[in-house]
Amino acid sequence: MESLKGKIIKGIGGFYYVNAADRVYECKARGVFRKDGRKLLVGDDVRMEVLDEEKMLGSVEELLPRRSELVRPAVANVDQALIIFAVASPQPSLNLLDRFLIHAKVQGVPALICFNKEDLSDGEALAAVYRSAGYEVRKTCALTGEGVEELRRHLQGRTTTVAGPSGVGKSTLINALAGRDLMETGDVSRKIERGKHTTRHSELFRIGEDTYLFDTPGFTSLEVFGVTKESLWTFYPEFAEPEKSCRFAQCSHLHEPDCGVREAVETGEITRERYENYRLLYEELSGRKSYGKGTPS
Repeated sequence: MESLKGKIIKGIGGFYYVNAADRVYECKARGVFRKDGRKLLVGDDVRMEVLDEEKMLGSVEELLPRRSELVRPAVANVDQALIIFAVASPQPSLNLLDRFLIHAKVQGVPALICFNKEDLSDGEALAAVYRSAGYEVRKTCALTGEGVEELRRHLQGRTTTVAGPSGVGKSTLINALAGRDLMETGDVSRKIERGKHTTRHSELFRIGEDTYLFDTPGFTSLEVFGVTKESLWTFYPEFAEPEKSCRFAQCSHLHEPDCGVREAVETGEITRERYENYRLLYEELSGRKSYGKGTPS
């Protein structure tokens, strides 16, 4: 039997679909994986044996070393996260966007932000908030193709996991990046402004040489995990330099006098949108109900 090296692009109901030698084989995993308690993930590089070339059936024989592994979504060998939000319809929640960014950093994955649906509204003000915080930001309109080619260059040669809330045009943008229809797209309800949940499982798509995208089910909320209130400020890169000027070593950046972070907010070095999100998340992690201003959107 022929042995091939491939990559798992999808896993459903105990079957693994492996891209090898420009073909996709339906495979079962050897019993040794279950015996050893090893779970195969989308994105895993594996060695497989071809059982039936005509029917494209195979068996996963060996799991090759992983260079990275994410918990949520459960995928392997990811180089970066592409976090997609719409500039409108639905209106973006920057608090939710910050949660996605924290989630990516907790798992050690660099984040690239994309504001989609530029045809509905100018996203420059939103982009400026996150560029000032040190993030790479791109603006696109998947329907017209605006910004798609520039975004594709930032994905070239990498495996990227795509995340974002429902209804922001992830599937349409993936199709535009691939230059063909890979994803089923759902209409956005005018009443609730949420996309139909057309993506049900994690799946990897090849959109170019050594270039893959993971599409994962959309989220409407995201719990912050792996973060304490004391460490939260470290997930806001623009806080790093001003924090050095804080009088107190364990400054919460909320109420203490001579706080470098709050001074940076007053001077505009840190945007009020980001600081307000930090405050709300700090109070959430402290177990206190937040009062005052609502979540910026």
